[in-house]
Amino acid sequence: MTSARKPVGRVRFVGTGPGDPGLLTKRALDAIREADRVYYDRSLPQSLIETAKELNGDDAKIKLIESSPSDQGKLMAAAAREGENIARLIVGDAYPNRLAKAEIKAASAEQARFEVIPGMSHAQAVAVYAGMPPGEIRTVIDIDDIASIEPLMIADAIKRGSLTVTADVSDLSSLRDILLAGGVSGETAVAVTGDATGETEYTTTSSVDTFVEAALGYAGQVVLTIGPGVDDRHELAWWEGRPLYGWKVLIPRTKEQAGIMSERLRAYGAIPCEVPTIAVEPPRTPAQMERAIKGLVDGRYAWIVFTSQNSVKAIWEKFKEHGLDARAFGGLRIACIGESTANAVREFGIEPELIPNGQQSSEGLLEVFPPHDPILDMVGRVLLPRADIATETLVQGLSERGWEVDDVTAYRTVRASPPAADIRDAIKSGGFDAVLFTSSSTVRNLVGIAGKPHQRTVVACIGPATADTATEFGLRVDAKPDNASVPDLIEALAEYATELKQRLAEGPIKTRRGQKVQGPTALRFR
Repeated sequence: MTSARKPVGRVRFVGTGPGDPGLLTKRALDAIREADRVYYDRSLPQSLIETAKELNGDDAKIKLIESSPSDQGKLMAAAAREGENIARLIVGDAYPNRLAKAEIKAASAEQARFEVIPGMSHAQAVAVYAGMPPGEIRTVIDIDDIASIEPLMIADAIKRGSLTVTADVSDLSSLRDILLAGGVSGETAVAVTGDATGETEYTTTSSVDTFVEAALGYAGQVVLTIGPGVDDRHELAWWEGRPLYGWKVLIPRTKEQAGIMSERLRAYGAIPCEVPTIAVEPPRTPAQMERAIKGLVDGRYAWIVFTSQNSVKAIWEKFKEHGLDARAFGGLRIACIGESTANAVREFGIEPELIPNGQQSSEGLLEVFPPHDPILDMVGRVLLPRADIATETLVQGLSERGWEVDDVTAYRTVRASPPAADIRDAIKSGGFDAVLFTSSSTVRNLVGIAGKPHQRTVVACIGPATADTATEFGLRVDAKPDNASVPDLIEALAEYATELKQRLAEGPIKTRRGQKVQGPTALRFR
């Protein structure tokens, strides 16, 4: 009887692209998910490290490389022979990277099974993200050794079209000298891009004579675009031109709900920071909810009114406890206070009958809610599952329309723990460009656990009740959507930011103290 042969693992050298996790290929995603160990070096952006942790699901497997390329290649080869699958994450593409090539050669010499998964290079990404597309001829150079560059070769490449050079900032002075020595005019246009495709990508345009000074403040690897392609940037750049690009936006909400907002904000170019201010907990006593669920099954209610995603979740969790499903809503009409709540209902395969068209609030729902007709409505009772601190507006309005209301505490909202000291300091000192409030409780709780946002922080509120609470706390409300939904809230903030930028382009902005400010700082003043 022979023993089972141990499976042999693989070493995958994964090109991760320039920094935006959205540019990872499907093969790269699969390699990270399937890996028993994931290695990265210090050049990998933090956003890609966090993505690797999310994909792999085990932070302990994500390891920083602290050995030489030769030793690292041997280590990974040995692990593969023991049956482990290894993912080695490399910024950009693998083969232009000198250290990565050394690791690949070392793993190959150890006869490891390996794959190389290509990734988009910094040069390719900048061409698209910074709005400088390739012309008829484009030459791309990744500088590993500045001394090996031939000045005449570079000059000739620029004569024939645009040149893209990926280099470390420490090499820029030497690169300028090489360009000038090769006969390139000092007035030739140069664009320098740092943190390509990242949340803080920034491009400066200058010339061969001045690009070293223009790149002051940059760190690590940068991409230079030299020649006619730079002229296209003013019309074609989009990544840095998004309405909330570079804005640090504070999201005080429950952790689950904040994640959805963060995704939308990133699409607008913002840098979201989630600070949970509310924790959702079950009611202190389950008796009310137990009676409500029994009433739903027995046909006690004509309507159920959902005022939040949390109320939908609370009812659905009770359904699961009792072995019920969507059929328990049979014959029951469903009303939702807004689209986000309605979408939570739709996730369970149910379409709500009633959603306000205009103002998505208690008042907006009451405007369209039908009065009780004792002849047509054989059942005259409404179930209202909601938070323990909800206002009485909806209960009073439904009662005035002739309905009997079972106002049931479906969940409790409690104040979360204070955020870290650096976050608290940033909130109070103006370190955030904007804050998004989605309920009155998020306003009260944020102020309670972290203090009031600085007066130059833009305040956006989801609806009139939330705005009133913010005003009561002495906050200036800058943006508020017509419809109370998360997408509309973010769009309202984006429109406000666009107006600010337009005002900035027209001239200095006056602060409340009459001080005139210009440049990026002006965006922080109203």
